[in-house]
Amino acid sequence: MTDTLQKFMFENTAVRGELVDVSETWKHVQARREYPAAVKTILGEMLSAAALLSANLKFNGAIVMQIHGDGPLRLLVVECDSDLNMRATAKLSDTAVIADDATLPQLVNQNGGGRFVITLDPKDKLPGQQAYQGIVPLDGESVATVIENYMMRSEQLDTRLWLAADAHVSRGLLLQKLPGEGGIKSASGEEMEPWDRSVMLASTLRTEELLSTDIETVMRRLFWEEDIRIFDPKHPNFLCTCTREKVGSMLKMLGQAEVDSALEEMGKLAIDCDFCGQHYEFDPVDCAQLFVSEAPVETLIPASPIKH
Repeated sequence: MTDTLQKFMFENTAVRGELVDVSETWKHVQARREYPAAVKTILGEMLSAAALLSANLKFNGAIVMQIHGDGPLRLLVVECDSDLNMRATAKLSDTAVIADDATLPQLVNQNGGGRFVITLDPKDKLPGQQAYQGIVPLDGESVATVIENYMMRSEQLDTRLWLAADAHVSRGLLLQKLPGEGGIKSASGEEMEPWDRSVMLASTLRTEELLSTDIETVMRRLFWEEDIRIFDPKHPNFLCTCTREKVGSMLKMLGQAEVDSALEEMGKLAIDCDFCGQHYEFDPVDCAQLFVSEAPVETLIPASPIKH
């Protein structure tokens, strides 16, 4: 089956929506690493959320969503580019013991140190242009609430999300109230009524229904009485962008002294991509070439075909 993102618009209103099913992409993510059940729920929800937010990117680049935690779950990362190529990973503490029903705050915000980060990274940057990064405290009991609060605080956009994920399925629904003319947010009763109505209808959607029902059926069930314009669907997929050149560049950033010290201890450097499991090895000759040659890293030694 093919993953699908369906955008739609409520006619004659300032309300837009999206439904997404990224279950196949989610299976590819899980094939690389086994996660506890509670982590699967959170990372799977983030995967759908990233697809929903990236569908409205106005540039050629990627959105990167991160949750940095101070509990047993240290990091969650989901990346989605403007072509809906996606990848995701999570890192647990070495001593993590995670109950199946553990909540987001229990996993990443035990001491109030959790942070939510969204990075918008253009692919073809102009001279001097940097990626935009927004960092906020982890404000919310769920992935959906955290993102809703971020969008209101940082983007001044009324946004509602319904997300669901388990070991097999990752789906989501987004509703967003568009700003008025000139980007000005309007709160007039006339404009709020369609927004309030769409949110009321969507709020009848339960997690179990979203997990068990395809997005076309969900659309009909929720909005069958509404005048809706449906756009051509898009199709997210799993794609990792790691390369030997990027790994080599990372080693160069560490500096020759640190790389030489690691080589002295281990004999060679073995790096596995956190997203796809691709295995890269650099022996002393490879590392020496990194610091003396201007040739692209991938031309020095062919990439290893070994994977986890």
